[in-house]
Amino acid sequence: MRWIWIDKFVEFESGRRAVAVKNVTLAEEHLHDHVPGYPVQMAQTGGVLVGEAFDFKEKVVLAKVTRATFYRHVVPGDQIRLEANVMGEVRPEGASIEGRITCNGHLVAEIELMFAHLDQSRAPVESTKHNFVFNEDFIRLLRMRHLGGLADSAAPDDA
Repeated sequence: MRWIWIDKFVEFESGRRAVAVKNVTLAEEHLHDHVPGYPVQMAQTGGVLVGEAFDFKEKVVLAKVTRATFYRHVVPGDQIRLEANVMGEVRPEGASIEGRITCNGHLVAEIELMFAHLDQSRAPVESTKHNFVFNEDFIRLLRMRHLGGLADSAAPDDA
C-alpha cells in the first residue's frame, strides 16, 4: 500500500470496529486527486479493520462502494473522525463496513463499503506470493504510528 491516509486509530476492536482520525492538510499530494473537494479516508480505515481480522494475511481490496452520501466539505486544518463498523462479521471471502465521517461533531459523510479477500486461485501468479496490500513496509508504518492493536507477531506473508 503506497499511502497511509489516516493519522492514527483512537479505537480498535478486532473484527468489529475502528475509529481513526485524520488531520486534513494540502501538503499531502494524494488528497488533491483522491476525491476533489472530498478528501475521505474511510476505505483505508475499513480495509485495515478487515485486514487485521485475519492478521493481515489476506489481500483485502475495496470491491464496491455500496453507498456514499456527502453532507459537507472539509478544509485544510480540519480534523476528521472516521468510524468504521463491520456489518455482520469478517468472513473468509471478505466483509462490508458502514462508516460515518464527522468533523467537530458535524456529520460529513456516511458510507457503506464492501471489501473482498482476493481469491488466490484467480490472482496473477506474481501476486500470490507477495501481499501487495499489507506489505512489510505498510505493517511497519502501522506499528510505528501505533495504528490498531498490532502485535509484533502480526506480519504479512511476504515469502
